[in-house]
Amino acid sequence: MGATDFLNPIKGFGVTFAMMFKKVATEEYPEAGAPAAPRYHGRHQLNRHPDGLEKCVGCELCAWACPADAIFVEGGNNTEEARFSPGERYGADYQINYLRCIGCGLCIEACPTRSLTMINFYELADDDRQRLIYTKEDLLAPLLPGMEQPPHPMRLGDNEQDYYVNGPELAKAQQQEAKQ
Repeated sequence: MGATDFLNPIKGFGVTFAMMFKKVATEEYPEAGAPAAPRYHGRHQLNRHPDGLEKCVGCELCAWACPADAIFVEGGNNTEEARFSPGERYGADYQINYLRCIGCGLCIEACPTRSLTMINFYELADDDRQRLIYTKEDLLAPLLPGMEQPPHPMRLGDNEQDYYVNGPELAKAQQQEAKQ
């Protein structure tokens, strides 16, 4: 046993003793939450088109891609009286079970219309299991100014190609017309 082996416990106690006099860095988490990183992927969100119609077409590809079987989608058919999305179908029932979700993002990659994305909201803990099953109403993006609550007729064009191919250009043109 060398001289350095004898001094190791004293060095350890020295570190402990030095830390006793440093200021403690405490985060007041529930009262003042720390901001998440800008690219953090947390809770899911179902996006909308610029006129308020839903981007989800009820294809169920996100549910098929989910390895944890956390997503349930049931598609419904649009009619001219009740149109929720520009396509023939829409997501009539949409649920994500956050007790099962592993946050892998495969559902995001599988979505053909970029309807499903993840936002940087990270507070997903709860003491009630039923509140951790998010429904379509919980997941839909809020209506922004200029959007109309579905069901309503298509406003960005006559067919769904106008939404998915020409949609961004049409939305920009409408915004510029509204400013003038």
